[in-house]
Amino acid sequence: MAFWKKAAKTKPPEDVSPAECLRRRRRVEPLRNRPRFVLAIGMFCAVYAVIGGRLLFWGVAPDEAAAYSAMRHDGSAPRPDLIDRNGEVLATDIRSASLFAEPRKVVDADEATELLLSVLPDMNPKFLHNRLSGTSGFAWLKRDITPAQMQAIHMLGIPGVGFRTEKRRFYPGGNTASHVVGHVNIDNQGIAGMEKYVDDSGYRALQNAGLAFGTDLEPVELSLDVRVQHVVRDELAAAMEKYQAIAAGSVILDVETGEVVAMASLPDYDPNNPVDALKKENLNRMSAGTFEMGSTFKAFTTAMALDSGKVRITDSFDARAPIRIGGFTISDYRGKNRVLTVPEIFMYSSNIGTARQADAVGVAEHKSFLTRLGLLSRMQTELPEVAMPTQPREWKKINSITISFGHGVSTTPLQTAVAAAALVNGGYLIPPTFLPRSKADADAMKVPVISQRTSDEMRYLFHLNGEQGSGRSANVAGYDVGGKTGTAEKVENGRYQQGKRFNAYLGAFPMSKPRYVVLVVLDEPQRAPGQPFATAGWNAAPTVANIVRRTATFLDVRPNFGEKNPQLLVSY
Repeated sequence: MAFWKKAAKTKPPEDVSPAECLRRRRRVEPLRNRPRFVLAIGMFCAVYAVIGGRLLFWGVAPDEAAAYSAMRHDGSAPRPDLIDRNGEVLATDIRSASLFAEPRKVVDADEATELLLSVLPDMNPKFLHNRLSGTSGFAWLKRDITPAQMQAIHMLGIPGVGFRTEKRRFYPGGNTASHVVGHVNIDNQGIAGMEKYVDDSGYRALQNAGLAFGTDLEPVELSLDVRVQHVVRDELAAAMEKYQAIAAGSVILDVETGEVVAMASLPDYDPNNPVDALKKENLNRMSAGTFEMGSTFKAFTTAMALDSGKVRITDSFDARAPIRIGGFTISDYRGKNRVLTVPEIFMYSSNIGTARQADAVGVAEHKSFLTRLGLLSRMQTELPEVAMPTQPREWKKINSITISFGHGVSTTPLQTAVAAAALVNGGYLIPPTFLPRSKADADAMKVPVISQRTSDEMRYLFHLNGEQGSGRSANVAGYDVGGKTGTAEKVENGRYQQGKRFNAYLGAFPMSKPRYVVLVVLDEPQRAPGQPFATAGWNAAPTVANIVRRTATFLDVRPNFGEKNPQLLVSY
């Protein structure tokens, strides 16, 4: 009766028992709670409808959303492929697995360390244990593991240890073009060579903005021909072994467009494992190293003298006695000790005759001419690794005299090749490029530095030296290779070291109408067995011949076995 008094608002009829009233109450109560049940069921259905809708949305999401989700899984954005001028892949992305840990979920760090070391014995046990026993939510253990290692670790079933799929850069050619192509860091970011150029040219900005994900990036085509590149590197390696040189380098340059078709520097490194990239001996000597280029500079001195109008190709200079100036004596190596014509000075590589030509032009004009050829300023090109040439703070007569035959100014071999192209292509300086460039684009940016007549005369002198002078061993039948040798004593601690040479051969072919400049440098070559000397004519020049012989077909240069010694210069 107490319950009835609390629940009922009116007194029950006297003829109805309390039990009957309770039974009737239970029938009415569900009718009052029905709206609450309907509301709860509706809310339950709405929540699951939202969840189902989101799952459906992600299932049919557009490519951009899917790519973004994949990016969060892969950890890095795809990089564009690097390809050569014929479409051969130089660098591409591949997938690889990396090992990570969630230390808070690791049950036993000691046991986990022991198990992982059974698969990865090269890892530091202390480093591994510290990572596994830490308090962070995430820690990398080892990046880029092999599929076999991944499977072995997976089979161990270690709690708190997992894998993350990442993109890794792969270079199919290995060392072949390492200094040009460059490499990336562990996070797939370009840090050297053309890989860094790609990042600096906008890819990094796209990546930071999130626009590089889910995008089919067009391959970046380079000016290199991987076939020619392989030959150049192969011949440099053979020359280093034959002449016991500590380093070697070479570049092939299109004289009409400025395109670098091949460039190699040895020793080099494998960009797939660039741990040795920063070693001193692996420096890219062709663009990031500066050297006194020796007698190859006589080509620029002769061109300057002829272009100034103060010297004609028919002129002669007295080379009978050494020149004494500023406490120094300028003499010739195996000199002729007589009056020499301009072609003879070039062919016999006379220091005395070359110095007298520079003296006839003057110090100011000498400096201006080398500046105009780009030999005294930092070269502008896509490759990030470019060194700044060195020159005297103040140019005096003694500086002009020594610089005339290649002592006193240090520049990069690549700059030397670019300047030489201007001597034989009609007189136009064209900036070098590691990207494809058409003849029309090159014509729009070329700058005249010498006259057409001077260029014709320099082609004649190159051809003459290739036929009769120190460049004979660089000539290849049918390809008319001409050029200039250079043998310079190396400078160490401010002093020239006798017996330590930096040899070079600066050539072009075919001299009837030059299409390519070829430069080879050898650092500290030794006299080969059976040879009388270790000068450039005995090592650098033959290396150029080997390169031309093997690459001319790839470069679309046909041999010409017609009239021998065609007249290149109509008249004096």
